[in-house]
Amino acid sequence: MANPRLLLRRILCVAAAAAFLSAPVFAIRKDIGFAAPIICRTTVQGRHLISDDNGYVCSALSIDPWSRCCPQTGERFSCQGCNLDSQCCNSYEYCVSCCLNPSMTKEADVLKLKVAKPVTAGTYANIFDFCMGRCRHSSASVVHENAYLSDFHHCFLVQQNSSAGSTESNFGSRLDGINVILGRQGESCSSACRAKGQSCVPSRLSELNKCQILQKYMRCKNGCFPSLGPDQPAEVVDEAPKNLNPGACLYMQMDDRLTCDGSHQHTRRLCPCA
Repeated sequence: MANPRLLLRRILCVAAAAAFLSAPVFAIRKDIGFAAPIICRTTVQGRHLISDDNGYVCSALSIDPWSRCCPQTGERFSCQGCNLDSQCCNSYEYCVSCCLNPSMTKEADVLKLKVAKPVTAGTYANIFDFCMGRCRHSSASVVHENAYLSDFHHCFLVQQNSSAGSTESNFGSRLDGINVILGRQGESCSSACRAKGQSCVPSRLSELNKCQILQKYMRCKNGCFPSLGPDQPAEVVDEAPKNLNPGACLYMQMDDRLTCDGSHQHTRRLCPCA
Protein backbone atom coordinates (compact mmCIF):
# COMPACT_ATOMS: atom_id res chain seq x y z
CA MET A 1 0.00 0.00 0.00
CA ALA A 2 1.34 3.43 -1.00
CA ASN A 3 2.56 5.83 1.64
CA PRO A 4 -0.23 8.45 2.16
CA ARG A 5 2.29 11.26 2.67
CA LEU A 6 4.16 10.43 -0.54
CA LEU A 7 0.89 10.22 -2.47
CA LEU A 8 -0.25 13.59 -1.12
CA ARG A 9 3.10 15.19 -2.09
CA ARG A 10 2.75 13.91 -5.65
CA ILE A 11 -0.79 15.25 -5.92
CA LEU A 12 0.32 18.69 -4.71
CA CYS A 13 3.23 18.76 -7.23
CA VAL A 14 0.95 17.88 -10.12
CA ALA A 15 -1.55 20.55 -9.06
CA ALA A 16 1.15 23.20 -8.78
CA ALA A 17 2.52 22.34 -12.22
CA ALA A 18 -0.95 22.52 -13.78
CA ALA A 19 -1.58 25.92 -12.17
CA PHE A 20 1.74 27.28 -13.50
CA LEU A 21 1.12 26.09 -17.03
CA SER A 22 -2.40 27.48 -17.14
CA ALA A 23 -1.48 30.92 -15.71
CA PRO A 24 -1.87 33.79 -18.26
CA VAL A 25 1.25 35.45 -19.73
CA PHE A 26 1.05 39.16 -19.01
CA ALA A 27 4.21 40.34 -20.91
CA ILE A 28 7.18 39.23 -22.94
CA ARG A 29 10.67 40.49 -22.17
CA LYS A 30 11.88 42.76 -24.94
CA ASP A 31 15.25 43.70 -23.53
CA ILE A 32 16.84 40.34 -24.27
CA GLY A 33 17.85 39.37 -27.79
CA PHE A 34 20.66 38.85 -30.27
CA ALA A 35 22.75 41.77 -31.52
CA ALA A 36 21.97 42.74 -35.09
CA PRO A 37 24.69 41.45 -37.44
CA ILE A 38 27.00 44.05 -39.02
CA ILE A 39 26.90 43.81 -42.80
CA CYS A 40 29.09 46.00 -45.00
CA ARG A 41 28.43 47.16 -48.52
CA THR A 42 31.40 46.84 -50.84
CA THR A 43 32.57 47.85 -54.28
CA VAL A 44 32.43 45.21 -56.97
CA GLN A 45 34.43 46.73 -59.83
CA GLY A 46 37.90 45.32 -59.20
CA ARG A 47 39.16 41.75 -59.16
CA HIS A 48 41.86 42.21 -56.54
CA LEU A 49 40.86 45.09 -54.25
CA ILE A 50 37.61 45.93 -52.45
CA SER A 51 36.52 49.04 -50.60
CA ASP A 52 33.77 48.81 -47.97
CA ASP A 53 31.36 51.48 -46.77
CA ASN A 54 33.44 51.98 -43.61
CA GLY A 55 36.24 53.44 -45.72
CA TYR A 56 38.67 50.51 -45.59
CA VAL A 57 40.41 48.92 -48.59
CA CYS A 58 41.51 45.30 -48.61
CA SER A 59 42.20 42.39 -50.95
CA ALA A 60 39.23 40.36 -52.09
CA LEU A 61 40.65 37.31 -50.30
CA SER A 62 40.85 39.01 -46.89
CA ILE A 63 37.26 40.21 -46.69
CA ASP A 64 35.17 38.70 -43.87
CA PRO A 65 32.86 36.06 -45.43
CA TRP A 66 30.06 36.77 -42.94
CA SER A 67 30.04 40.54 -42.55
CA ARG A 68 31.54 41.35 -46.00
CA CYS A 69 33.69 43.96 -44.21
CA CYS A 70 37.41 44.57 -44.72
CA PRO A 71 39.70 43.97 -41.73
CA GLN A 72 40.08 47.21 -39.82
CA THR A 73 43.84 46.93 -39.72
CA GLY A 74 44.87 49.32 -42.49
CA GLU A 75 44.34 53.04 -42.89
CA ARG A 76 40.73 54.17 -42.96
CA PHE A 77 39.77 56.65 -45.71
CA SER A 78 43.05 55.93 -47.46
CA CYS A 79 44.01 58.23 -50.33
CA GLN A 80 46.84 56.03 -51.60
CA GLY A 81 47.60 56.83 -55.23
CA CYS A 82 45.42 59.96 -55.19
CA ASN A 83 46.16 63.54 -56.20
CA LEU A 84 44.42 65.55 -53.51
CA ASP A 85 44.53 68.77 -55.52
CA SER A 86 42.49 67.35 -58.39
CA GLN A 87 40.79 64.74 -56.17
CA CYS A 88 41.59 62.05 -58.74
CA CYS A 89 43.14 58.62 -58.09
CA ASN A 90 44.76 55.87 -60.13
CA SER A 91 42.73 53.18 -58.33
CA TYR A 92 38.95 52.91 -58.16
CA GLU A 93 38.91 51.35 -54.68
CA TYR A 94 41.21 53.97 -53.14
CA CYS A 95 39.17 56.67 -54.85
CA VAL A 96 36.05 55.40 -53.06
CA SER A 97 37.91 55.15 -49.73
CA CYS A 98 39.31 58.68 -50.03
CA CYS A 99 35.94 60.04 -51.17
CA LEU A 100 34.26 58.65 -48.02
CA ASN A 101 36.46 60.83 -45.80
CA PRO A 102 34.18 63.51 -44.28
CA SER A 103 36.94 66.08 -44.71
CA MET A 104 37.00 65.37 -48.47
CA THR A 105 33.29 65.04 -49.24
CA LYS A 106 30.45 66.77 -47.42
CA GLU A 107 27.45 64.46 -47.16
CA ALA A 108 25.02 67.39 -47.09
CA ASP A 109 26.31 68.52 -50.52
CA VAL A 110 26.31 65.03 -52.00
CA LEU A 111 22.73 64.17 -51.09
CA LYS A 112 21.48 67.14 -53.12
CA LEU A 113 23.15 66.00 -56.35
CA LYS A 114 21.39 64.21 -59.17
CA VAL A 115 22.39 60.59 -59.84
CA ALA A 116 22.29 61.12 -63.62
CA LYS A 117 22.12 63.97 -66.10
CA PRO A 118 18.35 64.29 -66.73
CA VAL A 119 16.51 66.77 -64.54
CA THR A 120 14.06 64.01 -63.55
CA ALA A 121 16.81 61.81 -62.11
CA GLY A 122 16.77 61.03 -58.39
CA THR A 123 19.36 61.90 -55.77
CA TYR A 124 21.89 59.71 -53.98
CA ALA A 125 20.62 57.77 -50.96
CA ASN A 126 23.95 58.01 -49.13
CA ILE A 127 27.56 59.06 -49.56
CA PHE A 128 28.75 55.52 -50.39
CA ASP A 129 26.44 55.42 -53.43
CA PHE A 130 27.82 58.79 -54.53
CA CYS A 131 31.46 57.70 -54.15
CA MET A 132 30.92 54.41 -55.98
CA GLY A 133 29.25 56.20 -58.87
CA ARG A 134 31.48 59.25 -59.01
CA CYS A 135 34.76 57.31 -58.91
CA ARG A 136 33.89 55.33 -62.02
CA HIS A 137 35.13 56.71 -65.34
CA SER A 138 33.27 59.89 -66.20
CA SER A 139 33.44 62.78 -68.62
CA ALA A 140 36.03 64.34 -66.33
CA SER A 141 38.34 61.35 -66.98
CA VAL A 142 38.50 61.30 -70.74
CA VAL A 143 39.37 63.45 -73.70
CA HIS A 144 36.11 63.11 -75.58
CA GLU A 145 34.96 59.52 -75.95
CA ASN A 146 37.99 57.29 -76.40
CA ALA A 147 41.09 58.27 -74.42
CA TYR A 148 41.98 58.75 -70.75
CA LEU A 149 43.46 62.09 -69.84
CA SER A 150 45.93 60.44 -67.43
CA ASP A 151 46.36 57.46 -65.10
CA PHE A 152 44.44 59.45 -62.50
CA HIS A 153 41.04 58.89 -64.08
CA HIS A 154 39.01 57.98 -60.98
CA CYS A 155 37.75 61.33 -59.66
CA PHE A 156 35.32 62.24 -56.88
CA LEU A 157 35.34 66.04 -57.03
CA VAL A 158 31.92 67.60 -56.42
CA GLN A 159 31.45 70.06 -59.26
CA GLN A 160 30.53 73.60 -58.27
CA ASN A 161 30.67 75.23 -61.73
CA SER A 162 27.32 77.01 -61.90
CA SER A 163 25.76 80.41 -62.11
CA ALA A 164 26.11 80.98 -58.38
CA GLY A 165 28.91 83.42 -57.68
CA SER A 166 28.87 84.91 -61.17
CA THR A 167 26.56 87.80 -61.99
CA GLU A 168 25.67 89.52 -65.23
CA SER A 169 27.39 92.73 -64.19
CA ASN A 170 30.80 91.33 -63.27
CA PHE A 171 30.66 89.06 -66.33
CA GLY A 172 30.35 92.10 -68.56
CA SER A 173 33.18 93.96 -66.86
CA ARG A 174 35.60 91.04 -67.31
CA LEU A 175 34.83 90.88 -71.05
CA ASP A 176 35.17 94.59 -71.85
CA GLY A 177 36.49 94.88 -75.40
CA ILE A 178 35.87 91.18 -76.13
CA ASN A 179 33.68 90.03 -79.02
CA VAL A 180 32.07 86.68 -78.10
CA ILE A 181 31.83 84.55 -81.26
CA LEU A 182 30.09 81.21 -81.84
CA GLY A 183 32.34 79.19 -84.14
CA ARG A 184 31.26 76.81 -86.86
CA GLN A 185 31.14 73.04 -86.35
CA GLY A 186 34.67 71.63 -86.13
CA GLU A 187 36.28 75.10 -86.10
CA SER A 188 38.88 76.29 -83.59
CA CYS A 189 38.59 79.65 -81.85
CA SER A 190 41.75 80.81 -83.60
CA SER A 191 40.07 80.19 -86.95
CA ALA A 192 36.69 81.62 -85.89
CA CYS A 193 38.25 84.88 -84.69
CA ARG A 194 40.49 85.13 -87.74
CA ALA A 195 37.43 84.91 -89.99
CA LYS A 196 36.15 88.07 -88.24
CA GLY A 197 39.46 89.87 -88.71
CA GLN A 198 40.34 89.45 -85.02
CA SER A 199 42.44 87.22 -82.79
CA CYS A 200 41.42 84.77 -80.08
CA VAL A 201 42.25 85.97 -76.54
CA PRO A 202 43.23 82.84 -74.56
CA SER A 203 43.23 84.67 -71.21
CA ARG A 204 39.49 85.29 -71.59
CA LEU A 205 38.48 81.69 -72.35
CA SER A 206 38.00 81.04 -68.63
CA GLU A 207 35.32 83.75 -68.54
CA LEU A 208 33.28 81.81 -71.12
CA ASN A 209 33.98 78.45 -69.47
CA LYS A 210 30.85 78.49 -67.30
CA CYS A 211 27.42 76.97 -67.72
CA GLN A 212 25.75 80.34 -67.16
CA ILE A 213 27.66 81.86 -70.09
CA LEU A 214 27.26 78.85 -72.38
CA GLN A 215 23.51 78.92 -71.77
CA LYS A 216 23.45 82.63 -72.59
CA TYR A 217 24.89 82.15 -76.10
CA MET A 218 23.91 78.56 -76.88
CA ARG A 219 20.79 76.41 -76.56
CA CYS A 220 22.32 73.69 -74.30
CA LYS A 221 19.01 71.85 -74.67
CA ASN A 222 20.45 68.62 -73.21
CA GLY A 223 22.14 70.25 -70.23
CA CYS A 224 25.57 71.55 -69.31
CA PHE A 225 28.29 69.23 -68.02
CA PRO A 226 31.99 69.15 -67.08
CA SER A 227 34.34 67.49 -69.55
CA LEU A 228 37.91 67.59 -70.77
CA GLY A 229 38.79 68.43 -74.34
CA PRO A 230 40.80 71.01 -76.30
CA ASP A 231 37.62 72.31 -77.98
CA GLN A 232 35.86 73.52 -74.83
CA PRO A 233 33.85 75.52 -73.88
CA ALA A 234 31.56 74.23 -76.61
CA GLU A 235 28.19 72.77 -77.59
CA VAL A 236 27.79 69.30 -79.10
CA VAL A 237 25.94 69.58 -82.41
CA ASP A 238 22.59 67.87 -82.86
CA GLU A 239 23.96 65.61 -85.59
CA ALA A 240 26.66 64.12 -83.32
CA PRO A 241 26.53 60.41 -82.38
CA LYS A 242 24.24 59.67 -79.45
CA ASN A 243 27.11 58.61 -77.19
CA LEU A 244 28.47 62.19 -77.39
CA ASN A 245 25.23 63.62 -75.95
CA PRO A 246 24.03 65.82 -78.85
CA GLY A 247 22.73 69.21 -77.79
CA ALA A 248 24.74 69.30 -74.54
CA CYS A 249 27.09 72.11 -73.58
CA LEU A 250 30.52 71.21 -72.19
CA TYR A 251 32.85 73.26 -70.04
CA MET A 252 36.47 72.44 -69.26
CA GLN A 253 37.10 71.10 -65.79
CA MET A 254 40.53 72.73 -65.57
CA ASP A 255 40.85 76.33 -66.76
CA ASP A 256 44.63 76.10 -67.18
CA ARG A 257 44.15 73.68 -70.10
CA LEU A 258 41.94 75.97 -72.16
CA THR A 259 43.31 76.75 -75.61
CA CYS A 260 42.29 78.76 -78.67
CA ASP A 261 43.57 76.13 -81.10
CA GLY A 262 41.48 73.11 -80.09
CA SER A 263 38.57 71.79 -82.14
CA HIS A 264 36.36 68.72 -82.50
CA GLN A 265 34.36 67.58 -85.48
CA HIS A 266 31.13 67.32 -83.48
CA THR A 267 31.20 70.59 -81.47
CA ARG A 268 30.86 74.35 -81.93
CA ARG A 269 33.11 76.52 -79.79
CA LEU A 270 32.34 79.71 -77.87
CA CYS A 271 35.26 82.08 -78.49
CA PRO A 272 36.59 85.39 -77.08
CA CYS A 273 37.88 87.55 -79.94
CA ALA A 274 39.47 90.99 -80.03
